[in-house]
Amino acid sequence: MGVAARALPLIEILAAPEPARVDAVFAAVEASAAQPVLVFVSPNAVLGFFAAIASARGVAAHAVAWPAHARAAATGPGTAAALRECGVPAQCIVAPAADAGQFDSEALWAAISGWPWTARPAWIVRGNGGRDWLGRQLRAAGADVQVVQSYGRAAPELDDGERAVLARALAEPVRWIWMFSSSEAIDHLEALAPAARWDAGRALATHPRIAERATALGFGAVTIVSPSPAAVAAAVAGIDAG
Repeated sequence: MGVAARALPLIEILAAPEPARVDAVFAAVEASAAQPVLVFVSPNAVLGFFAAIASARGVAAHAVAWPAHARAAATGPGTAAALRECGVPAQCIVAPAADAGQFDSEALWAAISGWPWTARPAWIVRGNGGRDWLGRQLRAAGADVQVVQSYGRAAPELDDGERAVLARALAEPVRWIWMFSSSEAIDHLEALAPAARWDAGRALATHPRIAERATALGFGAVTIVSPSPAAVAAAVAGIDAG
């Protein structure tokens, strides 16, 4: 799309710490007589979930068959796409509309709040930590809610090339536009460059909470943008034109 993009991973993604626990959850889903719901909060949650089951069962990830009576709830289109790639049938997936204003727990809850939840088993599949807002809504609606960790997040260890990218960005802040899809990534950036000044920097953020964190770090200009390549490219073009 004409954007001179550089990758600087600010979160290290780790495997599920207890694959057997993830597999046990999936076995409970397979055996459930109800219509269980698994809520996946990100593509990494999906990939980690299926990888953990495959590891525990000694099979390939694509060999893990999704039970037709279960529902997979996704917070956005990227998560829904990851579910389809892992073999979950489209009719078993629910997610916010592709043109929703935001892709988050609130948007997903708007799509599923009308479901019958009393005593319905629901697992929230996520990494370590994270908000419990959706869990509270589900519990208040009467669901039997549990949390399962399908992957881990940690501070990154940058290689030489990544450190060079960071150094160039810090040396010429007005020439670089940062794209953030996680507040935790901004926390790690601050730790990697504790003495940096960000007032001349410009950032794109995929959610108001992320934008607030970028502003708190000191970025001089922060724009909220939809997390799609086309939207990001258009936002970059607009900033450059300005």
